Amino acid sequence: MNDFPIIHWNESGADHAARWRSESDTPAPRKVLIADDRITADAAYRLACEGTALLWRGDFQNARQLLQAMTRRANQKPKKNKKIAASPSEAFHLHRQAQSQRARTLGMLLLPFNADHSIPLRRAPDVHQACTEAYGTATEHYVAPLRGLLGLIGAHEWRKNGVDVPALNTRIHPHYGVFAPIRGEYVGLVNDAPLPKLTDVRSVAFDIGTGSGVLAAVLARRGIKHIVATDQDQRALACARENLTRLGLTAQVEVMQANLFPKGRAALIICNPPWVPARPSSPLEYAVFDPDSRMLLGFLNGLAEHLETGGEGWLVLSDLAEHLGLRTRTELLAAITAAGLQVIGKTDVKPHHPRVSDASDPLHLARAAELTSLWRLTTKPATSY
Repeated sequence: MNDFPIIHWNESGADHAARWRSESDTPAPRKVLIADDRITADAAYRLACEGTALLWRGDFQNARQLLQAMTRRANQKPKKNKKIAASPSEAFHLHRQAQSQRARTLGMLLLPFNADHSIPLRRAPDVHQACTEAYGTATEHYVAPLRGLLGLIGAHEWRKNGVDVPALNTRIHPHYGVFAPIRGEYVGLVNDAPLPKLTDVRSVAFDIGTGSGVLAAVLARRGIKHIVATDQDQRALACARENLTRLGLTAQVEVMQANLFPKGRAALIICNPPWVPARPSSPLEYAVFDPDSRMLLGFLNGLAEHLETGGEGWLVLSDLAEHLGLRTRTELLAAITAAGLQVIGKTDVKPHHPRVSDASDPLHLARAAELTSLWRLTTKPATSY
């Protein structure tokens, strides 16, 4: 927590300070005022839009109601001066810009926290476990956005209750900041694709960017004897180890911190990289956004070097970026060819998440056309002269 800056404010004529904590990478507010149950939603929203943070000293449940009222105001569509996007990519960037501004505004309602993660407000819930899971052990008092706390509480519920994964006939328990397998179509693709014949002889697979460990678990349940699951993120590594332990698969799956590939070669290498080549606005978005397609290209460019002869690489990828104008199919195929690979099969599935049918979503047309695909790749045969 010592990496976070200190914020300052004046309260009852005295200067105060506390550590600022925000997982969304929101900068520490420069101006902080004290607010309580007497402030109106209009006044709070106006101050937040101006960049003034409100440190709450009233009833906790009233703070939640105030945030809901501020959210309703933020969600109101502007009646004039609304820019019309000229292309799908511009629509995406305008949507991201609006989301970022909305998040900054709603993140201006702040809560005080004690050094044990407790909240010194009336009717405040016990959030010690949720905060500890996300932040670790606290050593000093701090200030954080209420909106961020509600995200921690939601993540704690996901972790406690788990996400049903039909392909495993069980539940996966995602940790805070780790991509949850709520879109089950990509898991189903990995579960249903025919395993390379080479896995009958050399039953070794790599799961690159394992996240929650769900795909490694699917491969283990399908009979792969040894799987190396890699990730760089400490939260993901802890999450994968916990899930694989719960499923009794630690004898088959080795979880390892690595930048993409472990040492050696495998008969099957799978990767489900972030699908959208855009800059994340916070560390929590790296599971969705892949700036400059770094992970996708890193996987493709390193695949041939780590595949056994006759082995396969499975790239699980949505084409949403293509429908948003952020990457073309031609660019993807060119990257595959440039990496010394060839496509030997592709299976598509239509997503069924709620946004597909939400016509009010600014990106509805792209989401409605989206397909998720499993690309079966192998090395190109050497050219003889």
